[in-house]
Amino acid sequence: MTQVYFDLTRLIERLHRRFLDVLKAELDHLGVEDINPVQSLILSNIDSDEITVRDLVRRGYYLGSNASYNIKKLVESGYLEHERSPRDRRSVRIRLSPKAIELRAKVRELQEVHAGALTEIPGAAEELDRACGALRKLERRWSDTIQFGPTDD
Repeated sequence: MTQVYFDLTRLIERLHRRFLDVLKAELDHLGVEDINPVQSLILSNIDSDEITVRDLVRRGYYLGSNASYNIKKLVESGYLEHERSPRDRRSVRIRLSPKAIELRAKVRELQEVHAGALTEIPGAAEELDRACGALRKLERRWSDTIQFGPTDD
Protein backbone atom coordinates (compact mmCIF):
# COMPACT_ATOMS: atom_id res chain seq x y z
CA MET A 1 0.00 0.00 0.00
CA THR A 2 2.90 2.36 0.68
CA GLN A 3 4.04 2.29 -2.97
CA VAL A 4 0.47 2.86 -4.19
CA TYR A 5 0.19 5.85 -1.84
CA PHE A 6 3.45 7.36 -3.13
CA ASP A 7 2.41 6.73 -6.73
CA LEU A 8 -0.96 8.35 -6.05
CA THR A 9 0.53 11.51 -4.54
CA ARG A 10 2.84 11.91 -7.54
CA LEU A 11 -0.05 11.27 -9.93
CA ILE A 12 -2.19 13.92 -8.21
CA GLU A 13 0.57 16.47 -8.67
CA ARG A 14 1.13 15.52 -12.32
CA LEU A 15 -2.59 15.57 -13.06
CA HIS A 16 -2.92 19.03 -11.56
CA ARG A 17 -0.07 20.31 -13.72
CA ARG A 18 -1.52 18.57 -16.78
CA PHE A 19 -4.94 20.09 -16.06
CA LEU A 20 -3.32 23.54 -15.95
CA ASP A 21 -1.74 22.72 -19.34
CA VAL A 22 -5.20 21.84 -20.70
CA LEU A 23 -6.58 25.11 -19.34
CA LYS A 24 -3.69 26.98 -20.98
CA ALA A 25 -4.48 25.32 -24.31
CA GLU A 26 -8.15 26.26 -23.92
CA LEU A 27 -7.28 29.87 -23.09
CA ASP A 28 -4.96 29.96 -26.12
CA HIS A 29 -7.75 28.51 -28.29
CA LEU A 30 -10.01 31.32 -27.11
CA GLY A 31 -7.31 33.93 -27.74
CA VAL A 32 -7.17 34.88 -24.05
CA GLU A 33 -3.72 36.16 -23.16
CA ASP A 34 -4.37 38.40 -20.16
CA ILE A 35 -4.80 35.67 -17.52
CA ASN A 36 -3.09 32.38 -16.73
CA PRO A 37 -4.62 28.95 -16.03
CA VAL A 38 -4.44 29.34 -12.24
CA GLN A 39 -6.31 32.63 -12.50
CA SER A 40 -8.97 30.98 -14.68
CA LEU A 41 -9.38 28.33 -11.96
CA ILE A 42 -9.91 31.08 -9.42
CA LEU A 43 -12.72 32.44 -11.59
CA SER A 44 -14.31 28.98 -11.68
CA ASN A 45 -14.07 28.60 -7.93
CA ILE A 46 -15.62 31.98 -7.22
CA ASP A 47 -18.48 30.94 -9.47
CA SER A 48 -21.43 33.30 -9.08
CA ASP A 49 -20.77 34.06 -5.42
CA GLU A 50 -19.54 37.28 -3.93
CA ILE A 51 -16.77 36.12 -1.64
CA THR A 52 -13.94 37.40 0.50
CA VAL A 53 -10.35 36.50 -0.31
CA ARG A 54 -10.15 34.87 3.12
CA ASP A 55 -13.10 32.59 2.27
CA LEU A 56 -11.52 31.66 -1.06
CA VAL A 57 -8.32 30.66 0.73
CA ARG A 58 -10.33 28.85 3.42
CA ARG A 59 -11.99 26.71 0.75
CA GLY A 60 -8.55 25.23 0.40
CA TYR A 61 -7.69 26.11 -3.17
CA TYR A 62 -4.90 28.64 -2.73
CA LEU A 63 -2.25 29.95 -0.43
CA GLY A 64 -2.90 33.44 0.92
CA SER A 65 -0.11 35.33 -0.86
CA ASN A 66 -0.70 33.42 -4.09
CA ALA A 67 -4.43 34.19 -3.97
CA SER A 68 -3.81 37.87 -3.20
CA TYR A 69 -1.39 38.24 -6.11
CA ASN A 70 -3.68 36.47 -8.57
CA ILE A 71 -6.76 38.36 -7.43
CA LYS A 72 -4.89 41.65 -7.83
CA LYS A 73 -4.00 40.64 -11.41
CA LEU A 74 -7.60 39.58 -12.12
CA VAL A 75 -8.88 42.94 -10.88
CA GLU A 76 -6.29 44.79 -13.01
CA SER A 77 -7.30 42.84 -16.13
CA GLY A 78 -11.02 43.41 -15.55
CA TYR A 79 -12.09 39.89 -14.58
CA LEU A 80 -12.94 40.67 -10.96
CA GLU A 81 -14.72 43.51 -9.25
CA HIS A 82 -13.89 44.21 -5.64
CA GLU A 83 -14.92 46.42 -2.76
CA ARG A 84 -13.91 46.78 0.85
CA SER A 85 -16.34 45.61 3.48
CA PRO A 86 -18.04 48.56 5.18
CA ARG A 87 -17.75 46.76 8.54
CA ASP A 88 -14.14 45.58 8.29
CA ARG A 89 -11.97 47.73 6.02
CA ARG A 90 -9.32 44.97 5.92
CA SER A 91 -11.78 42.57 4.28
CA VAL A 92 -12.27 42.77 0.51
CA ARG A 93 -15.25 41.19 -1.23
CA ILE A 94 -14.76 40.04 -4.80
CA ARG A 95 -17.16 39.00 -7.56
CA LEU A 96 -16.90 38.08 -11.20
CA SER A 97 -17.16 40.86 -13.74
CA PRO A 98 -19.25 40.40 -16.91
CA LYS A 99 -15.94 39.73 -18.73
CA ALA A 100 -15.17 36.88 -16.32
CA ILE A 101 -18.66 35.40 -16.56
CA GLU A 102 -18.35 35.30 -20.34
CA LEU A 103 -14.91 33.66 -20.20
CA ARG A 104 -16.02 31.15 -17.58
CA ALA A 105 -18.92 30.09 -19.83
CA LYS A 106 -16.61 29.58 -22.80
CA VAL A 107 -14.11 27.56 -20.76
CA ARG A 108 -16.93 25.42 -19.36
CA GLU A 109 -18.13 24.67 -22.89
CA LEU A 110 -14.66 23.43 -23.78
CA GLN A 111 -14.54 21.38 -20.56
CA GLU A 112 -17.86 19.78 -21.52
CA VAL A 113 -16.24 18.64 -24.77
CA HIS A 114 -13.47 16.93 -22.74
CA ALA A 115 -16.04 15.31 -20.44
CA GLY A 116 -18.11 14.20 -23.41
CA ALA A 117 -15.09 12.52 -24.97
CA LEU A 118 -14.75 10.38 -21.84
CA THR A 119 -18.27 9.00 -22.29
CA GLU A 120 -17.07 7.28 -25.46
CA ILE A 121 -14.68 5.11 -23.43
CA PRO A 122 -16.48 1.98 -22.16
CA GLY A 123 -16.61 1.87 -18.35
CA ALA A 124 -14.97 5.28 -17.94
CA ALA A 125 -17.90 6.83 -16.04
CA GLU A 126 -17.86 4.09 -13.40
CA GLU A 127 -14.07 4.14 -13.07
CA LEU A 128 -14.02 7.92 -12.68
CA ASP A 129 -16.79 7.73 -10.10
CA ARG A 130 -14.77 5.20 -8.07
CA ALA A 131 -11.62 7.30 -8.46
CA CYS A 132 -13.46 10.39 -7.18
CA GLY A 133 -14.69 8.40 -4.18
CA ALA A 134 -11.16 7.26 -3.37
CA LEU A 135 -9.78 10.79 -3.74
CA ARG A 136 -12.51 12.16 -1.44
CA LYS A 137 -11.49 9.61 1.20
CA LEU A 138 -7.87 10.65 0.80
CA GLU A 139 -8.82 14.32 1.10
CA ARG A 140 -10.77 13.55 4.26
CA ARG A 141 -7.83 11.62 5.72
CA TRP A 142 -5.44 14.48 4.98
CA SER A 143 -7.89 17.03 6.40
CA ASP A 144 -8.23 14.98 9.58
CA THR A 145 -4.44 14.72 9.84
CA ILE A 146 -4.12 18.49 9.53
CA GLN A 147 -6.88 19.19 12.04
CA PHE A 148 -6.23 16.44 14.60
CA GLY A 149 -2.62 15.45 13.96
CA PRO A 150 -1.18 12.17 12.70
CA THR A 151 -2.68 8.91 13.95
CA ASP A 152 -1.07 5.56 14.51
CA ASP A 153 -3.62 3.48 12.59
